[in-house]
Amino acid sequence: MQNGNQKLISPPENQNGFHGKTILLVNTGSIKKRFTIQKLKKMGLKVIVLNKEKNWAQPYVDYWILADNTNHTEAIQAIQSFLASNPQIKIDGVITFWEDDVLLASKIADKFNLIGIPFTVAKKVRNKYLFREFCKANKILTPQHYLIKNQADLDYIYNNFPFPLVMKPAYGSSSAFVIRIDKCEDMAEMYQYVKNNISPNVESSLTDGLDIFVEEFIDGDEVDIDILLQNGKIKFFSIADNYNKGKGIFFIDSGQSIPSNLPVKTQEDLLSTAEEILEKLGIQNGCVHFEAKASNKGVYPIEVNLRMGGDYIYSYIKGAWNIDLIEYAVKIAIGDYIKIRQPYIPKKYIVGWDLHPENSGVLVELDVPEDIKKNRFIEEMQFYKTIGDPIFLPPDGFEHLGWLTVSGENVLDAQDNLEIALKLIAFKVVKFDSDSHLGKTARKDRFSPAVLNKNLLVRAAKIEALKSIDANNLKKLKIGILGNIYPKGDDPVENLLTESATQVEETLRNKGYSTLLLNANDFSDAVEKIRKSDIDLIFNVAERLYNDPAYKSNIAALLESFQIPYTGSDAFTLSLATDKIRFKKLLAYHEIPTPDWDYIYELDDEIDDELEYPLFAKPSNTDYSIGITNESIVHNKKELYSQLEKIVKMKRPALIEEYIDGDEYEIYILGNDINDLKVLPLYRSIFDALPQDRKHIYTFETKWGNDSLKEKIIRQLPPKNVSQKLQTLITEIALDAYTIFDCKDYGKIEIKVDKDNNPYVIELNPSPWLSNTQDKGIAAAAKLVGIDYGQLLEQIINMAIERYKKQHPTIK
Repeated sequence: MQNGNQKLISPPENQNGFHGKTILLVNTGSIKKRFTIQKLKKMGLKVIVLNKEKNWAQPYVDYWILADNTNHTEAIQAIQSFLASNPQIKIDGVITFWEDDVLLASKIADKFNLIGIPFTVAKKVRNKYLFREFCKANKILTPQHYLIKNQADLDYIYNNFPFPLVMKPAYGSSSAFVIRIDKCEDMAEMYQYVKNNISPNVESSLTDGLDIFVEEFIDGDEVDIDILLQNGKIKFFSIADNYNKGKGIFFIDSGQSIPSNLPVKTQEDLLSTAEEILEKLGIQNGCVHFEAKASNKGVYPIEVNLRMGGDYIYSYIKGAWNIDLIEYAVKIAIGDYIKIRQPYIPKKYIVGWDLHPENSGVLVELDVPEDIKKNRFIEEMQFYKTIGDPIFLPPDGFEHLGWLTVSGENVLDAQDNLEIALKLIAFKVVKFDSDSHLGKTARKDRFSPAVLNKNLLVRAAKIEALKSIDANNLKKLKIGILGNIYPKGDDPVENLLTESATQVEETLRNKGYSTLLLNANDFSDAVEKIRKSDIDLIFNVAERLYNDPAYKSNIAALLESFQIPYTGSDAFTLSLATDKIRFKKLLAYHEIPTPDWDYIYELDDEIDDELEYPLFAKPSNTDYSIGITNESIVHNKKELYSQLEKIVKMKRPALIEEYIDGDEYEIYILGNDINDLKVLPLYRSIFDALPQDRKHIYTFETKWGNDSLKEKIIRQLPPKNVSQKLQTLITEIALDAYTIFDCKDYGKIEIKVDKDNNPYVIELNPSPWLSNTQDKGIAAAAKLVGIDYGQLLEQIINMAIERYKKQHPTIK
């Protein structure tokens, strides 16, 4: 049918040839549909794909038409534009193997005068509630049903429907959110669960709508009928028996077997009902997957899927009947007349089986013998999950590990062979730690934690997945680079922050990683991208949140709450290092040498009068030497309180410490394990050439500004004319500070050395600059020992992965 008019298909001159023919495939679907597009290419077709973006199917696609398939107007306009730009191309047929795009494929067939199912018909069938209404209007046996929109509808169902009932989405697929309700008191709870959780993010076919309805539960044998239909005539059919689909109150596909073992009369009734429905709907051409129940009252149609059935349908029909559904579906779509002699005896009896774990969790073990195919009864296997992936069973989600098909000389033989095959496949899925409170709080009912559990599992799975990565497979990771990115301007700190993030991203991308640059300055957007993307690891170089370095640790805390693996120190360490008062307290507790000190929050706070002038007064929770000037070194009480007043006006606590006149050292350290830390060559800053009135410190101007005196500060990498004994002492103190503060992957310790060669720790930076354009910082120190910038970044990634492998798991 086309545009509502019947269209007969004439046999082409070359009945079996596909070369020179062009098929428009609407949506590649997920990678589990790879076999469909591989088959299209093997048939010699030119393949045009209408899809939102280019993806894994790239090797099999001749032309892409990129458009949002959920926006039908945009998609059709994109096809028109493509054809206008490529007048040499003629589309011979349209097809989809993806439930989400059944309606769009029908609209395309209507618009471009191609063979297909009219949109008016497809819309009626795609919506299961409307399909029930159609059956009722045409006196076809149908369960009592009712659409739910509000509490009044629930009340009506309470008073007028017999239990048990089945609640389901009108546009769902794969049994997602289909629930059996045995008692009326469970109705409201289950409706709230479906209403709150139903989403295209869980089941993409729900993009077409989120309507929910209930219907009478029909007790009987459930079957699938796969049909090839051309010019209104059924050219082939296959009836398969479904195994028990129940898992508690939920419905989950367990397995199917063909040919059907039901009585011949029952099978005839099933086929007759399917034929009647297709004829009354006006469906003339296509590959159709029909689901029904054979009860003691007769045949109840469940749904009509206007595309080839999913998972192992193609596999077991080809194995049992030697009928290639993809090939024939294409022939029907392009107008190639088909003639099939309906087989009565199968080549093989085949059982298809879905692999489900007992619980939602993370796949931590999958063992399939390499020689499993030596067992001739193994027809085909597909695994959709790899180690580290989450798998969601109801109420958390509606997934499975994969499937296999097994054959035998008869139904019982095939079932026996299935038992043998299942014993050969070992997999383990772990759920949450039973001792953890995650997902156990604020449960209003048995369904309320479903989304929470799912989100936590996804995040925990990212960490679990890292545990299976080795150094040779790093480039398989998708890396998110989270940094602060500013427009090019005059602020040197902002420019360097931007530089660090963009250089890390560019370098990793050039080394072959899949990367995504995330701007912490646009915090909500960064969070949304992290939540929705398939990022495996965040390379965290963000230094500010809401433009304030004091909140830097909150960024790491966010990543931890999402359970997104990331490089660098955790929120606790970052918080300690940012708050110099707590930092000093911990140094003192561990007896690590640091200048004597005190602090205030208000000007009237007492200050230790045993501190000896000159003193260094500075903000206690800023970075980049902000708030530090030459006047920060004070010689008496008047100067001290003048500086303290400035700091308090900045709304910062003030740190007061004894001034150390001497050289400053930067010590960069790589690693996590105390036995495997690497100390890079030391940086030394010498202030002796500064004018007599300038103090031997880095001010904001000498570090970032245009102060000409910065050129008089001598920087040595490595230090010259410094005894090995002093370098060793500095290194050992730095290592103590690094380990006591539990730094991760890399960090910097700053130490001042007085005129008597006494070292004092003054600062810790757990996330030092990673810029590669200035002759300073960790990149320059690493380069001195033969580690180039790209290698340094990869070492940091590898150290982070190894760290996550060793950490206490969130699941077991």
